[in-house]
Amino acid sequence: MQTVLPARSVAVVLGTRPELVKLAELIRVLGPAARVVHTGQHYDEELSGGFLDELGLPEPAYLTGVGGQPRAVQIAAALHGLDALFAAEPPLAVVVQGDTNAALAGALAANARDLPLVHVEAGLRSHDRAMPEEHNRVLVDRLADVLCAATPDNRELLLAEGVPEERITVTGNPVVEAVRDHLPSADARGRLLAAHGLTADGYVLATVHRPENTDDERALTAVLTELAGLARELPVVLPLHPRTRARIEAAGLLPLLDGVTVLPPAGYGTFLALARHAALIVSDSGGVQEETTVLGRPLVVVRNSTERPESLADFAELVDPGPAIGAAARRRLAEGPPGLRHLATLPSPYGDGTASRRIAALIAKTVAARTSTAPKREHAALAA
Repeated sequence: MQTVLPARSVAVVLGTRPELVKLAELIRVLGPAARVVHTGQHYDEELSGGFLDELGLPEPAYLTGVGGQPRAVQIAAALHGLDALFAAEPPLAVVVQGDTNAALAGALAANARDLPLVHVEAGLRSHDRAMPEEHNRVLVDRLADVLCAATPDNRELLLAEGVPEERITVTGNPVVEAVRDHLPSADARGRLLAAHGLTADGYVLATVHRPENTDDERALTAVLTELAGLARELPVVLPLHPRTRARIEAAGLLPLLDGVTVLPPAGYGTFLALARHAALIVSDSGGVQEETTVLGRPLVVVRNSTERPESLADFAELVDPGPAIGAAARRRLAEGPPGLRHLATLPSPYGDGTASRRIAALIAKTVAARTSTAPKREHAALAA
């Protein structure tokens, strides 16, 4: 059921592939009320362009001069563009998701124009100040009027930081419905595996894209060395992020990929299909930590820290780049079919697949409350 909101009244600001995925269902629920603004943070056509069609999203308004820039320039350029858009056509609310530069720019633009800000996936914390995303998510949470916490633990973290209880709602994470909506049928998955010469539960799927692993040559070498070692025991499939490929080439590490099945960046459905039947996933992605809990697959997380400890309880193990990757991978692979069957019985800690409808209802409630007090707010502003 669509919320009753005026057309183009809710600005949904996004800029990366994970945001497109996680906000797709909310955009559909909002219907004509959604006004999608893409900052261009992910500017590669392989990473974002095809996703609009695959996810059934309307063509966004695009900002220019953001993609490929340093972090500060990205945020400043996106903020400048968003402020101009919001001045020309003020929305009744602004929605951002997660911890990207696009999310922070959207939050700052909403705050500058005194627009209600809704933060989807609020309350994630790695407590790692070396992560730019940690700074982004903390700042967005401080600015948000409505904080949509994915889990009760996220809510408790926000309360501990002094966020007023009335601003926080545990909604679940939209990733659950995203996975359920876009996982291809069993027949389509079977055809995909056959096309790549893969057997269900007989290969490892890997992704590597985070700067802590790609910008540090020693870390990148360690990750690829461990994947190459695993590839001598069973197939390793690596959809390769263009930025990661560039780093591998620059470091002269292409020979480490000789035994690995390298694929171009995968569409979302393709990635889910590969993940659904992998015996193990090795990744540094935050979103993959969530998706594996819906798919019921084991994961080795190659990162210094994680803001998603809920995944670590049953589905994932956190390791540093190096021999720990291979050790953890072989431990999970040794669990075999019984381990996979056990994971398949566990519910995802990220909710029941209705997060987008809850968030849409919160947006409608927030807009109604703001609209009802608008005359008082305008009078107070004039008096000041």
